[in-house]
Amino acid sequence: MDLIISQRSDEPIYQQIQDQITRQILDGSMGGGTPLPSIRALAQELHISVITVKKAYEELEKQGFIVTVAAKGSFVTEQDDEQLVQNQIRRIEGQLATVVAEASVLHISVEQMHAIIERLYAQSTPKVEN
Repeated sequence: MDLIISQRSDEPIYQQIQDQITRQILDGSMGGGTPLPSIRALAQELHISVITVKKAYEELEKQGFIVTVAAKGSFVTEQDDEQLVQNQIRRIEGQLATVVAEASVLHISVEQMHAIIERLYAQSTPKVEN
């Protein structure tokens, strides 16, 4: 499992771990049943606190991405296509909630936000050549 943690990021370390594991699950790099490193092993590997890794794993478990089995460890849960789509939508909604809160503070209108999203979406959609 490849995780890159930035001590300089504004995002808490547990969130960085959670987000990266979630991405690997959603993009199929980590399929159902894949074992995760133990909390202690990952903490040692990343040179961070066991408590930080534990919090990331607890959040992943709350969201249904992993399951922890006593004396065996934590594993990626089996997810069907619909469940994966719903999890992706929830993750995107969380990211958008942060953006909307910031836009609101800056008094950016819904119309302006809509225009920004449409522009970004158009830029990220692959062009089909005829």
